[in-house]
Amino acid sequence: MAVSVVAVDVGSVNSNYAWAGLDLPGRRPVGEGGRHPEGIALAVIEALTDGAPVALGFEAPLMVPVSPVGLVNGWTTLGKARQGETVDGRSRPWSAGAGSGALATGLVQLAWVLERVDYGFPGLRCTTRPEPWLAGEAALFLWEAFVSGTGKPVPSGITQHAADAAAAADTFADRLEEATLSTSDVVCTPASSFNLAAAAAAYAGLAIDSDELPSRCRSIAHARPSCRSPLASAESRGE
Repeated sequence: MAVSVVAVDVGSVNSNYAWAGLDLPGRRPVGEGGRHPEGIALAVIEALTDGAPVALGFEAPLMVPVSPVGLVNGWTTLGKARQGETVDGRSRPWSAGAGSGALATGLVQLAWVLERVDYGFPGLRCTTRPEPWLAGEAALFLWEAFVSGTGKPVPSGITQHAADAAAAADTFADRLEEATLSTSDVVCTPASSFNLAAAAAAYAGLAIDSDELPSRCRSIAHARPSCRSPLASAESRGE
């Protein structure tokens, strides 16, 4: 299946932001990656214009758990970590520290990128479910990247942000080849899921089924110690 994968390591767009892309199945780098959101949108638009479906992942919590309201004192679990957020024996919840910062930063950046994509490629249908994307019913698939703990790659000649983005794209490629995209490494159960990726898509004006708002977004975790980065050549030249 010929597709384009773009992964984003969120952060300040003026200093610590990076994205990486791969054309599959050959894993050919999409350009040289980049360090600003406009480049992400242009890469997505170019792939879509060429007829390739796109998988766009952000390294930020894109679904959050909402505790059941029918339980006595159900509110006491609000803000608790999602299943799968314990890394190297430490809980890294979406609601604290780096998680909450990445959520706030990544959500507005995702909304901007999607609105920019809609501006350049109107009428786009997207989804946070792999099945309709794989079936060709939606051209854009939104997913959550999770790169943390000892799973973080060791950068070589590039920034940590660039290495994280490249690792996320490479891991997605692995999961696509393994036909395991339906499996999410992080889940909100037993709470319900508030799908922020679907909310961002609706905000941006993309066509997305409303029943995706209370459903999970796929989270794909990277767990390897090193990676190959399509950004390496650009970073080494200081671009």
